Amino acid sequence: MSFQRFYQTWLDQLKEIVHQLNQAPKPATNDQHRELHQQPVQKVMSHYYEYYRVKSLAAKNDILSVFAAPWSTSLERSLHWIAGWRPTTAFHLIYTESSILFESHIIDILRGLRYGDLGDLSPDQLRRVSELQCEAVHEENAIADELSDWQDGASEIIGLMGDIDTKMEMLVEILEKADKLRMKTIENLVELLTPQQAVEFLIASAHLLFGIRRWGINHDRQRGNP
Repeated sequence: MSFQRFYQTWLDQLKEIVHQLNQAPKPATNDQHRELHQQPVQKVMSHYYEYYRVKSLAAKNDILSVFAAPWSTSLERSLHWIAGWRPTTAFHLIYTESSILFESHIIDILRGLRYGDLGDLSPDQLRRVSELQCEAVHEENAIADELSDWQDGASEIIGLMGDIDTKMEMLVEILEKADKLRMKTIENLVELLTPQQAVEFLIASAHLLFGIRRWGINHDRQRGNP
C-alpha cells in the first residue's frame, strides 16, 4: 500500500476513534468513568504510533516524496514544519481550549463548581505545560538548525560533488528527530493531563487536523488543484 492510501485509511480510522472519544462520560466522576476515558486515549496513542512507524518506512524508501507530501492539500503543506505539524502547536491548542472552557464556566467556577475539563487545569499542570513548551521550542530550534545546515549543502547535490545517498540519509535522520519530537509532545501532554482532559485534548487535536484538511480540500477544488 502506498503511503498516500495508508494516510487516507489512517484518517478514516482516526475519525472512528474520535467518535469513540466523544462517547466518554463527562465529567469523569468515578474510577469507572476514568477507565472509560483511558481506553480510547490509549487507542488514539496506538494509532499515532502506527502512523509514525509507517511514515518512517516511507521516508527511508523516498524521503523527498515525504517532504513533498502529495497526499496533503496545499493548505496543509503551507503549514508543515519538517514534513509535519509543528510540535509547539499542541501547546497553543491547550492554552486556547483551556481559555475557552474557563471563560464559559467562569460563573460556576466563582460558585466553587469544577468540571474537571481543560478549563480546570491546576497551577501545577499549567506550570508543567509551560516547562514542556520551553523544552519543545529548544528542540524545535535545534532540529531546524540541522535542516538549515543540510540545505546549505545543496550545492553538493546540484554539482554532484557529494554522496547523494548520504545526503538523503541525513535528511531522513532530521525527519525522524522531528517526528519523535511530535510524538513525545503528545505523550508528555497526555501524561500530565487527567484522563478526561486528555480525551478533550485529543479530540481538539483531531478536529484541528480534520478542519484544516477539509478547508484545504475545498480550497484546492475551487482552484482546480489536484
